[in-house]
Amino acid sequence: MTTPLLYTVPNSSGNTPPQLKAPANACDVHHHIYDPARFALPQPQPARPVPPNSTVADYRLLQKCLGTTRNVVVQPRHYGTDNAVTLDALKQLGNNARGVAVVHPTVSDAELKRFDAAGVRGIRFSLGDPKTRAVQPDMIEPLAKRVAAFGWHIQFNIEADQIVELAGILQRLPVPIVIDHLGHPHLPAGVNDESHRIVRGLLDRGRAWVKLAGAYFNTEVGPPTYADATLIAQAFVKAAPERLVWGSDWPHPAATGDKPNDSLLFDLLSTWAPDESVRDRILVQNPEVLYGFDKTI
Repeated sequence: MTTPLLYTVPNSSGNTPPQLKAPANACDVHHHIYDPARFALPQPQPARPVPPNSTVADYRLLQKCLGTTRNVVVQPRHYGTDNAVTLDALKQLGNNARGVAVVHPTVSDAELKRFDAAGVRGIRFSLGDPKTRAVQPDMIEPLAKRVAAFGWHIQFNIEADQIVELAGILQRLPVPIVIDHLGHPHLPAGVNDESHRIVRGLLDRGRAWVKLAGAYFNTEVGPPTYADATLIAQAFVKAAPERLVWGSDWPHPAATGDKPNDSLLFDLLSTWAPDESVRDRILVQNPEVLYGFDKTI
């Protein structure tokens, strides 16, 4: 009997690899890098603590465990609009990495060009907490016009009520949009929530992508099944598998209590998308379209 390999991954519980084997060029489209020893954190800081041991070297341990080889570095809210840590991570990770930045409308064209050359393919609006957000809703449309020229998208980490409130804007933006963490619908409503209906409409019209990530944000049941989050994910997979991508959300900065088991989160894909060809599309082909990775032959 073969003894399973054991892994020690910072900010992740469990120490065994997932049962699901990652296909070649599988992509984790949502994780963060923190490197306060090299990149000072702006002040004041959100009340949420900075996850320790969250550098590029630490993230590579997660890749080794999961078997993913491509990734998208998402600018964490702790760094505000100072994207230096994310750009540095992209340089370290090379051609298999892309990035999502956070900017204000005052960003210069030269800076956007520099970001694009570094591998940035979108900007993020994390609007859930008005007290800690680095960007504001009134910046969405001005910035959408700026980034459209680069072929970028806008990524939204927003709550269910904000999806309803911003529905008109989301439907008229001149760029693709990416919805974080299954869309955060109200629970237990889940797929019956008004916000989910809006996101489904955006998907159906080919205007949006959804990240199959953050099961622990969308559950009252919890692990190992995350049964309520699973129903939401399965509804998206049934409706629009060509508009879905998967992300770990490592190092799980907003997770409360114990850190989740990343291998378990990856294995959820076997239940969310039982068909192997659909999983390959979510993990490989769809990220190639959305982030511009080289096509897998």
